[in-house]
Amino acid sequence: MAYAEKRYKIRNGKPTKQFTWRAKYRKPDGTEGSEPGFPTKKIAEDWGDEQERKIKEGTWIDPDRYRSPFGKFARKYMAERPKRGRTVGTRWDLLEAHILPKWEHAPLISLNWFDVDSWQMTLPCDDVTKGHCVSLMSTILTGAVDARWLPVNPIQGRRRTKAVATTPAVAPAGSDEEKVFTPESVLQVAERLGPAKGLHVITTAWTGINWGEGLGLQRANCLRVRSQPWGNATWQCFVLRVVQEVAEYEERDESGRKLGTVQRIEPTKNAFRTRDLDLPPFLARLWFYHLADWPFDWMLCTPTGKWWRRSNWLKQLRPAADGREERKKRQGVAYREEWPPLAPGMTMRALRHTHDSWQDQIGVRAALSFEQAGHKRPGIKGVYQHPTPDMRQHRLDEMEDLFWTAMRNLGWTSLWGRVSLVKPPAGDDLPNLSQTISMEDYRRDRRGYRSRSEAM
Repeated sequence: MAYAEKRYKIRNGKPTKQFTWRAKYRKPDGTEGSEPGFPTKKIAEDWGDEQERKIKEGTWIDPDRYRSPFGKFARKYMAERPKRGRTVGTRWDLLEAHILPKWEHAPLISLNWFDVDSWQMTLPCDDVTKGHCVSLMSTILTGAVDARWLPVNPIQGRRRTKAVATTPAVAPAGSDEEKVFTPESVLQVAERLGPAKGLHVITTAWTGINWGEGLGLQRANCLRVRSQPWGNATWQCFVLRVVQEVAEYEERDESGRKLGTVQRIEPTKNAFRTRDLDLPPFLARLWFYHLADWPFDWMLCTPTGKWWRRSNWLKQLRPAADGREERKKRQGVAYREEWPPLAPGMTMRALRHTHDSWQDQIGVRAALSFEQAGHKRPGIKGVYQHPTPDMRQHRLDEMEDLFWTAMRNLGWTSLWGRVSLVKPPAGDDLPNLSQTISMEDYRRDRRGYRSRSEAM
């Protein structure tokens, strides 16, 4: 049974005649809880009785917890709710740069939607980042509710207020040409990069594989075969199987302290990202050559067999896409020719956007375009509609045509001066790969072709 105690105020080390009442009640663990500052005995006893009633109902929340600073529970949440490595780093970046400077010392119970919404409107960042900040705060506060640190999440399910524009609208900084690249420019950049690095660029543009998924490709998952019934026969095509990715992120300990940048293999982001990417015939052929030549198990790695770091890859891609100045030969420095710009601003992410734009351009059905991009298709159609061999063949035919049209426009018949795209002469011991690689040729000649390529 709750009760109340009279507590006299202290002034200059001596009790005065002024007093308040302290509520006393029994906590779930058997210890005694107390709450000071009530003006009357009745109010203190009623408050204590209410706590014991909630304890019996199982709805009680310790006042010490909901008065805890937001930052304290945020660190507890981050330590006890681990996510994928890159996601953890992104969350800590949002906390340190935007959320904790404002809310670290705010009691959990003091947070309300009006204050949070007003705060996010003033953040000095883009609107997407503002949304991520509010979403992360809501996720943490929901965790506080689940952990019995809060009775309710005050910002859950609320729609953010967009900041009022104070300057006249201006044209977007980037044009469509900077977001989607032509097949010709993709091939030109790939030609500059050379066979292995160039194949990475071409594969990204023609399949939509993302950066980490490309680095995670191993030999056993390349040029696998998709088979589906088609009429009275079986339809087949070569695929790259995506089952993992290489994540590069800032590793942190449980308190958020940075431990350095690491690269690690992780499962794909979700079930939709685990997929088989259908290869147009020309790309299957290029991968056939690459598998024969490449000595490492990681198929899109550095020339020394290591995973590419983003910064090191950009040192390769930027001059190939943006161009570079001529460098004169001098002592200790080799001559380097000038490269005019081919595709300024090209990134691997932009190439993934390019691929999806190409899919829309050539009329790829939604069921297939979502699958190949690794996206979940929203709505009931995502449950009922699935790719058919006819859809797949249409996509491959159109992707193949994009390649050959670009090659004709460039006047090319080979890539990197070593991969001939012309039908081999009669009697050559290589399989006929002028337009495709047949399953029979691939299975029969793969071993012999690898030996022949290594000898060249």
